[in-house]
Amino acid sequence: MKRAVTAVLCILSALGAAAQDNQMSATFNSSAFYLPDSRQPYIETRLSVDAWTCRFVPVGNGYQATVEALLVVRQGDSAVYAKRYMLHSPVITDSNATDFNFLDVQRFSLPTGYYKLELTLRDVNSGNQSETAVQTIPVSFDPEKPSLSSIQLIASATKTTTPNILSRGGYDMEPYCSDFIPEPMKQLNFYYEIYNIQHETGKKGIVTYAYIEDAATGKRMGDAIAVQRAESAPLIARYSTLDISQLPSGNYNLTVEVRDHKNELLMYSRLPFFRANSSTEEADASATGDVSLSFAASLNDEEQLRQYLDALYPIASDREKSAVAELNRRNNLAEKQAFLYYFWQRRDEHNAEQLWNEYRERIDYVNRNFSYPRTPGHRTDRGRVYLQYGPPDFVRDEKNFVSALHLGSGNSKMGSGHKELGHVYYLPYQLWRYNKLDNDDANRVFLFWDELRSSYYKLLVSNARGETWDPLWERRLSQQQLEEYVVGEVGEQFNRGY
Repeated sequence: MKRAVTAVLCILSALGAAAQDNQMSATFNSSAFYLPDSRQPYIETRLSVDAWTCRFVPVGNGYQATVEALLVVRQGDSAVYAKRYMLHSPVITDSNATDFNFLDVQRFSLPTGYYKLELTLRDVNSGNQSETAVQTIPVSFDPEKPSLSSIQLIASATKTTTPNILSRGGYDMEPYCSDFIPEPMKQLNFYYEIYNIQHETGKKGIVTYAYIEDAATGKRMGDAIAVQRAESAPLIARYSTLDISQLPSGNYNLTVEVRDHKNELLMYSRLPFFRANSSTEEADASATGDVSLSFAASLNDEEQLRQYLDALYPIASDREKSAVAELNRRNNLAEKQAFLYYFWQRRDEHNAEQLWNEYRERIDYVNRNFSYPRTPGHRTDRGRVYLQYGPPDFVRDEKNFVSALHLGSGNSKMGSGHKELGHVYYLPYQLWRYNKLDNDDANRVFLFWDELRSSYYKLLVSNARGETWDPLWERRLSQQQLEEYVVGEVGEQFNRGY
């Protein structure tokens, strides 16, 4: 069973996260497929770039954006595939007519294994570079056993006349790269493949069922179901559609079942997605009430709500980040209210409003204390850490810290009586210590620095799992006064946590 994985890339300027109003955004996902004839698995990646977040420059008789992509695939610590390439937008005649997405599809073969995909983007015309999006994907097709591909959402499909990169199973399919399904979408189009089913059923056929179920309860939603029969074959391609016009806002799974001629379940796969739909008043089966009666309904300022959704990034899953990116480029208050409600309802069905109120207090705090011109506090590094981990247990704030530089600094065996050589002048910094994080990391430290003495603090180093680590961080903080790998007084503070 395979699942498509979705992540969001937010392009950061050279000045740090969200240092500009306009951030380039893109959605990236990947799926695993198989070629039975050659017994060759392969991965397909799909990238959708929001054109309105790119810089367009004159070319010929119009304007065009260009994005450089670097895709690296790793297995363990080894890079097994890498490709750097340019992605060009369509040429437009009006530089303001950028309300569209431009797509890229890559396919490459890999043997059975467990892989990590890393994608980094750069807007060639502005120089803005992305953080690296990281996804993991299993490739585990057995040529002697039946298997299912990933389920792929489709924006539109037409019969193939001339095979191209979008062709598969007799269709040219434009991928839908997000798992956020907005209200205007009345149908859910999807594609998947079944491999080597003859090893299980012989010459007898199969029946496939596709339906939508509530992600929390597993309850099947509505009467929409796609039933298709097929004769056994090494490859069975399936393009299907489900009516979602009456599907209310909420978190769901698109579920595909493969059954034999006796209706016994052989395989199944699920693809999670979030639906926003204010046109129906039917309450989601996993909810404790209608969105219109919830705390989210009182948030009627769409611009403020857009900021609140943006501030969810530090604690959101990749799927939820994808949904936020799509929601915030649309003008639809009801969709945003629904998403905010289900975001918290999904975390605690009975205390969603309390969780939101507590988190909103954090948002208000970081926006009061960490904002910078043109950058709200929740988009700064300190704001992100505060929102993700809560208030620190200890803070050390140094604006002009100076320490003595001794011969043998950083070597505890030298003792305290050796010769003083001068002083080390550090840039302004803040040291935050957390006694314990939610992931059970104990005594984790974050050190932020004001590199330009502009009161804009960026995260320099942390010993928390998944955070930034630079072995030469103290040399940078001391403006190159310390030798490489020498531990100065601030390094000792970091190691102690105070």
